[in-house]
Amino acid sequence: MSGHSKWAGIKHKKAVIDARRGKAFAKRLRAIEVAAREGGGKVDANPTLADAVSRARDDSVPTDTILRAIKRGTGELEGVTYETLTYEGYAPGGVAVLVDVLTDNRNRAAADVRRIFTKYGSSLAEPGAVSWMFTKRGIVMVPKATVSEDDLLAVALQEGAEDLSDQGDLWQVTSAPHDLPKVRAAIEEAGFPVESSLITMEPSTTVELDRDGAGPVLKLLDALEELDDVQEVHSNFDLPDDVMADLAG
Repeated sequence: MSGHSKWAGIKHKKAVIDARRGKAFAKRLRAIEVAAREGGGKVDANPTLADAVSRARDDSVPTDTILRAIKRGTGELEGVTYETLTYEGYAPGGVAVLVDVLTDNRNRAAADVRRIFTKYGSSLAEPGAVSWMFTKRGIVMVPKATVSEDDLLAVALQEGAEDLSDQGDLWQVTSAPHDLPKVRAAIEEAGFPVESSLITMEPSTTVELDRDGAGPVLKLLDALEELDDVQEVHSNFDLPDDVMADLAG
């Protein structure tokens, strides 16, 4: 796993900040609506919807709110039509960046993303310029204190898991995206608590950064994630363990 995966693991452990919870809720619900619209409202038959619902539950979005979002997506309730877009670019140091967007206003989203890239000394790229470096993967994060590596691996492999890696005090279980819901379900049914799960983009190559180089990249990624239309930001930076520990602290 890349250093960015490790950094993602650190971020998973952080408590949700109350002041930002409303924004987190809105993003999760928007993702649920789009997933239900594109793949149907049955969670067990729509891996993208299952992933969106899992993320919403991890962020403590109420169940009835999730169900209403699904109904808006399937057309049972009136809702807004969102468009799925991906922007590609380079952060300082040549770090590749993918920005997943769900928006009801393409022009606004494009302008906001371009503004952030420019502000933080980065550049947008043509479609396909960096996306070829990434592969979509499902990831489940499990606290190490609750299960041994062998026990977790035995459960996860039966449901299609491809890899298990050590991410500090978390285990990271990796699978194909369509296997993520059943891998998470198997882990939970075995009695092991799940910290979080998500479908993400895993880089095939990484750019190692030192502490000075990490600052501008992380500022860009944080600013992009703050945009209302942005759902996820992926990148291929790698950080040494000591730098990650300092930044996490």
